[in-house]
Amino acid sequence: MRLRADVSLVETDYGKILLDGRTGKYWELNPTGSLVLDELMSGGDLDAVITRLTAEFEVGAERARSDAEALVAALAEAGLVDR
Repeated sequence: MRLRADVSLVETDYGKILLDGRTGKYWELNPTGSLVLDELMSGGDLDAVITRLTAEFEVGAERARSDAEALVAALAEAGLVDR
């Protein structure tokens, strides 16, 4: 997965900010969402995301998978990422 060419990414103390250059809309990702995005953009798959989420946060695998899938779907639907 990668960000579309017209999407800017800024790291913050709390997570990441995505700016859609086409619409001017901002998306703020918390540390969990940032981890999901980082892992997928570095070539990891959903299983790698689940492993990292369950290791770094107090969350079960089923919830981690559901939340990660929902985030990826929302980013794709908003046109921020290419899968």
